[in-house]
Amino acid sequence: MSSNFEIIQKDAAGRIGRLTTPHGVVETPTIMPVINPNIQTIKPSEMRDFGAEILITNSYIIYRKDELREKALKDGLHSLLDFDGPIMTDSGSFQLSVYGEVEVTNEQIIDFQQKIGTDIGVPLDIPTPPDVPRSRAESELETTIERLAQARELVKDGMLLAGPVQGSTYPDLRERCARELSELNFDVYPFGAVVPMMESYRYADLVDAIVSAKKGLDPTAPVHLFGAGHPMMFALAVALGCDLFDSAAYALYAKDGRYMTSHGTYHIENLHYLPCSCPVCVKHTADELNNAEDRVELLARHNLYVTFEEMRLVKQSIKEGNLLELVELRCRAHPRLLEGLKQAYKHSDWLEQCDPASKSTFFYCGPESADRPEVLRFSNRLERLTIKGTAIIRTNPTKRDSEYDNLLTFKPPFGAYPVELGEVYPFNAEVVATPDHEVLGRALENTIRLIELNPDAEFTFIRKGELEHPLFDKLAGIANVVDNRGQE
Repeated sequence: MSSNFEIIQKDAAGRIGRLTTPHGVVETPTIMPVINPNIQTIKPSEMRDFGAEILITNSYIIYRKDELREKALKDGLHSLLDFDGPIMTDSGSFQLSVYGEVEVTNEQIIDFQQKIGTDIGVPLDIPTPPDVPRSRAESELETTIERLAQARELVKDGMLLAGPVQGSTYPDLRERCARELSELNFDVYPFGAVVPMMESYRYADLVDAIVSAKKGLDPTAPVHLFGAGHPMMFALAVALGCDLFDSAAYALYAKDGRYMTSHGTYHIENLHYLPCSCPVCVKHTADELNNAEDRVELLARHNLYVTFEEMRLVKQSIKEGNLLELVELRCRAHPRLLEGLKQAYKHSDWLEQCDPASKSTFFYCGPESADRPEVLRFSNRLERLTIKGTAIIRTNPTKRDSEYDNLLTFKPPFGAYPVELGEVYPFNAEVVATPDHEVLGRALENTIRLIELNPDAEFTFIRKGELEHPLFDKLAGIANVVDNRGQE
């Protein structure tokens, strides 16, 4: 468990935290803009204007270039970049993944990061790409763990040390790696080699990689999702427990003429209007921005504004307890993101363990809401409800309520629950009048189970005329199902 990380607010597996570094405290979740020491689209000294509290750069690039290396060793990393806040440095693992080799050893790059005053250093791990043979993933994982153990021995005080979790697309290897690294007590745990999944929109695989690694870590450990920089996926990743993000996307997209939004990306030449109110967009029309001499810098600035705006919204959602509503909204921006949401809810048993039991109001956002951890929690606690005598289950109060010993409300996706719980979270849910088929099915499953758990009670179910589902036939076998006409 990292003594440098304090969790101050939670929602789902997401959290707002404070990470203490040698150059100050960083509030998470947050973005670390990637700074290329050779080419700076936006100066590091300006990054605080966008909301950046911490930056990330590449120590291997600095190490290889004589001029940069000597200045960093003489004056320090923070002087080199002209930034007085925390700075994380990668080790050259990215170059290793691209070119197959680097001109530095693990011991050398760790020593260099310490000498230049890095706040969070990264060992030279092996970033195993997706879909490789298991034998390769296992072999490279062993090398990674050996190098990280070596790095842990080399760094005792001062610089925080990251322990990258590898394992390719094998969830059991990711979890095993995380468990073994936890025993070495790293300060931050990056999830590595996930960029290829994001580039190919494999969000379901990304979800599995995150969750499997999270299962192997102490739940209070700070997590960094390497290379994740598009705002449309922040909510999902944060809800799964990621705290730090980095990407050069703001600059790389700008060079390609791409304009970021929280729900996707536009090519600037295809825009007639700028759907944003950042300082760049209020001063330019779409045509002016597209034809500006400094188009790349202006687009990069816009992309950064949008990036930090979305992260602030994510944090506000955690504060209000409605992060999963934001996740469900954002994941409808792209079919592959929706696949990621569905995959995330397949891990609702794990999410339920992380999710606070009491929040504000549950908002129904679509069929996927039936798989939320709150619904699973209710399903798991049905045996706590003891019903004796007669009971009526209805959507709204009826004229016959006084004839029964127990009054229960039927509200999809939960099912039937005592009316006394109606103002208690999550039964204070805002839902649609006519539920989707999947949601109605989940509610009926829970209702049938509740009735079966109370065999001595006599249940009457008042069915709204428009509700149709095959499970009503099963319900009719254990309860008196009455059409609602004339009952309400």
